Amino acid sequence: MNNVKKSFSIRDMENLSGIKAHTIRIWEKRYNLFTPERTSTNIRTYSLASLQKLLNVTLLYNNGYKISKIAKLEDTKIPILVREIVSQSSEKDHAINAFKLAMVNFDQTLFLNTYNSLLSDRSFRDIFNEVFIPLLNELGLLWQTDTISPSHEHFISHLIKQKIHINTEKLQLLEPTKKDKVFALFLPENEIHEIGLLYLNYEINLLGYKSIYLGQTMPLENLVDLLKYYDNVHFVSYFTVSPTKDELSSYFDKFSTIVSNGENRAKLWVLGHQIKHISEEDLPAHIQTFNSIEQLINFA
Repeated sequence: MNNVKKSFSIRDMENLSGIKAHTIRIWEKRYNLFTPERTSTNIRTYSLASLQKLLNVTLLYNNGYKISKIAKLEDTKIPILVREIVSQSSEKDHAINAFKLAMVNFDQTLFLNTYNSLLSDRSFRDIFNEVFIPLLNELGLLWQTDTISPSHEHFISHLIKQKIHINTEKLQLLEPTKKDKVFALFLPENEIHEIGLLYLNYEINLLGYKSIYLGQTMPLENLVDLLKYYDNVHFVSYFTVSPTKDELSSYFDKFSTIVSNGENRAKLWVLGHQIKHISEEDLPAHIQTFNSIEQLINFA
């Protein structure tokens, strides 16, 4: 993986750990916890090992360990203590830190152990809303500030998707209990941000509805096929980057013409970043926007 970062600035260290750069420097000087390297222009850089150690130290520090005590521990003892805390604790802040550490390390085992420890006293729904959503929001910021690489983001996103798939499959083994609507979930062309839609699919199954998951980058023309099989289809989509602000109006017109014409007034429900550009009054009755998954589920 060529685009995995091997060195981190003090700002990266602060962004990932939540510990102020000033404090990191104190820990470094007073307790000799890290040994940064210096660039030719005398700027501190930290290795991946230093970042891993800082995340571990942060987890212990936030868990009541004094920094003077942590500094006396052998380097090999710190990860062991962290694993003990993660396995015993279900606090979401610890979990988010452990997930970040798993991401930086590409450590699937730590991810799964952290997830399973959360599952001991939380539902999957709670874990997604209380831990995965804050984690994903933080990853977006870390990615924008170039603290983590696309490889890191793909790795952790894939593991979260895997958990959504597993939990959705359990529900799909049950016959739908509600027959008044059928939901078809898709992403428009050039849209690949799938986690929100995948989780929405889980919630719709949880409500007892039949859902048909069509996935990424779906042309509108292909949606028409479903109308041959089902009445009262509600199409659901997530507009994160596509269609763009300038394309929204023509996209909705095209949906109305191609999919929701004649007798079959198929509905389109839309969430995602791009809906902030849409005025509700300008939409036809069969198209609705929602500000959150929770709002859509309550409406459904």
